[in-house]
Amino acid sequence: MDSESLQRDLRKEILFARRRIYDVGEATPLDSILLDGSNIEIFVKREDLSPIHAYKWRGAYNIMAQLSTEELAAGVVTASAGNHAQGVALAARKLDTRAIIYMPLSTPRMKQVAVKRHGGESVEIRLHGDSYDSSSAAAHECAAKENLIYIHAYDDLAVMAGQGTLADEIVMSGKGPFDVAYLQVGGGGMAAAAATWLKTNFPDIRIIGVEGVDQASMAAAVKSGAPVALDHVDVFCDGTAVRKVGTLTHQICADLVDEWMTVTNDEVSAAIQFLWEQLRCIPEPSGAMGVAAILKQGKALEGKRVLSILCGANMDFEQLATIALRSAVGAARRRFLKIQIPEKAGAMYGLLKSMPDTVSITDFQYGKTDPAMAAPVIGFDVSPMEFKVLTQALVDGAYNFEEVTSETDVSFRLIHYHSKLLSCPIFITLEFHERPGALAEFLKTVSPHSNLCYFNYVYSGERVGRALLGFEFENAEGNKRFDQVLKSAKHAYRAYERVSKNSIKRILG
Repeated sequence: MDSESLQRDLRKEILFARRRIYDVGEATPLDSILLDGSNIEIFVKREDLSPIHAYKWRGAYNIMAQLSTEELAAGVVTASAGNHAQGVALAARKLDTRAIIYMPLSTPRMKQVAVKRHGGESVEIRLHGDSYDSSSAAAHECAAKENLIYIHAYDDLAVMAGQGTLADEIVMSGKGPFDVAYLQVGGGGMAAAAATWLKTNFPDIRIIGVEGVDQASMAAAVKSGAPVALDHVDVFCDGTAVRKVGTLTHQICADLVDEWMTVTNDEVSAAIQFLWEQLRCIPEPSGAMGVAAILKQGKALEGKRVLSILCGANMDFEQLATIALRSAVGAARRRFLKIQIPEKAGAMYGLLKSMPDTVSITDFQYGKTDPAMAAPVIGFDVSPMEFKVLTQALVDGAYNFEEVTSETDVSFRLIHYHSKLLSCPIFITLEFHERPGALAEFLKTVSPHSNLCYFNYVYSGERVGRALLGFEFENAEGNKRFDQVLKSAKHAYRAYERVSKNSIKRILG
């Protein structure tokens, strides 16, 4: 079937899907954001507010609601690492059928719990293999062996039609027309259906397909003229981590998507922070990809009415820590510099005092590796102009430095140090007021009495900062007197505590 015929059938199926899916859920909101300092209006389709906090329930329910009584009695089987599984589980419970859901062994517990919560006794989870492909192969084998209907996550006309109802809601909202839509693409089901419906109702709209840098399976298929399997797929944006797109979805996307873009994981993290700040929602990484592309385009969209789909918000809580660290880098605000200073008492304080007062330090990584020279790695939260002022101040202060923002050891916060170089060291945890100049004030007080040999701090978003610090002394007497020095510096911090002997043993090896 050619693309034009597929689109014609899909349009018809989207109309039929209307009466089915609203047995389960209601239309989700279409919120708008006016980008600061611009004339760019971003419209965000809030699929995170749907019954499973993602759009996948639409397609799953639409296809399963069309099964015969005999097929429902036998049950269905599918494979999914997340949102599609929840959609099938919800549909199975509503339609009083059973669903066997194959998931990779690495599927986070949170997603398994969500599937059971939506499906209850109607669902059986079978963990199999290390990837979606392995789970999918096992699910297809099960379907053939037990004579069950396989529910595809994206490459099925009825599934696409269900996903297309979100685009129908966008049209029916009365907030159109829109100049451009940024649609994230995994297997292509949502993108194909949304592009079909949006172009039918807004003929002048431009469709941008958005993929992760190491997930661009649809762009590869379009370039090759047929679906091709990627050798490697990054899974940070796990909702769009598809090695090979669908045959049907490829036909439509190749015809209707006007341009392809990729976004990095850092850019996606920055978009998640943006959506939190603007709408107080926290999407999963794949849910923020469209907005990430919009922010990447920036001023090129001036005066445009821009559409994006927040397609889901099912994410492990633990992933938030990684996202918070990456978001500032993705927004080009977080920059890391490795700066050379003499390895002597007072040098670190001198470095901090040479920096502009407006500079915000968000990360500090330092350990003694050389008896004469130190090279702390410092992370800054700065605008491009502030970064220019900062580097000029370092040049004026005759400091040698290099940018290390993208270095692996910096990203993983691997702090290098040689314990044998440390002379009579002590380690403390320090709690201080999270304000500009606080650390410099503390170091000013203690520098005449000791040399800083270790510094581990990262901004946590709280009103207080916490750091692990190491100090060294010429002799054991200086070490003993340091508690008195710390007490004299009480005005510069909230609290401190000496690291336990067991921790010291592990630190010093």
